[in-house]
Amino acid sequence: MIDAIDFDLLRDRIVRFCQTVPDGVRVVAVTKQVSVEAMRVAYASGLRDFGENRIQDAEIKQAQLADLPDITWHLIGHLQANKAKKALEQFQWIHSVDSLKLAQRLNQLAADRPQKPQICLQVKLLPDPNKFGWTEPELWADLPQLGDCEHLQIRGLMTIAPLGLSATEIFDLFVRTRELAVKIQQQNVRRLYLDQLSMGMSEDYLLAVQAGATIIRPGRILFGDLKVKPDE
Repeated sequence: MIDAIDFDLLRDRIVRFCQTVPDGVRVVAVTKQVSVEAMRVAYASGLRDFGENRIQDAEIKQAQLADLPDITWHLIGHLQANKAKKALEQFQWIHSVDSLKLAQRLNQLAADRPQKPQICLQVKLLPDPNKFGWTEPELWADLPQLGDCEHLQIRGLMTIAPLGLSATEIFDLFVRTRELAVKIQQQNVRRLYLDQLSMGMSEDYLLAVQAGATIIRPGRILFGDLKVKPDE
């Protein structure tokens, strides 16, 4: 039996959450394992950006939400090169471009598309065996070739804080990410316009906003524990 969801609670929670987010910061609601019904409530509450980890899950939801044409879909999970074509067909934003090989594959496939995809480069500024992404030296080395990706709109950097960090350490990581984006901008690499910082999730989005995030990716804080409680 599927648990009933308290849609009034969800609506109130989204409204309260958005009140904590400064103007100019884009809220990408992470809808992994979230029902289409809950997503419709989120849409009715004002959210227009939805983030999915898996291409297959997004495809099903996109078909069921096709009557809501102004949704912007964001891929935030790891993307394998052999699924790049499908990702371009389904998502306007890809936050998880984590290697030069993947960027070049997307660039090749995007050549025939009417609109350039919006891309964030995933960086890994602290060691983390569970995360993908460029280290800072790797990214600097690959910048010239990334600048050759003429069919992509490379808009910014994305990062995920490793587990187990203190609040100070998380904030410092986000600041380092912002400073790296600024340094790259100062190099005037052609076709790289890093005006976006995708960082911060349910547990650390406030730290990310303080550090300069322009895009945050909350999930659990919006959609967690929404079951209707039985009357006592």
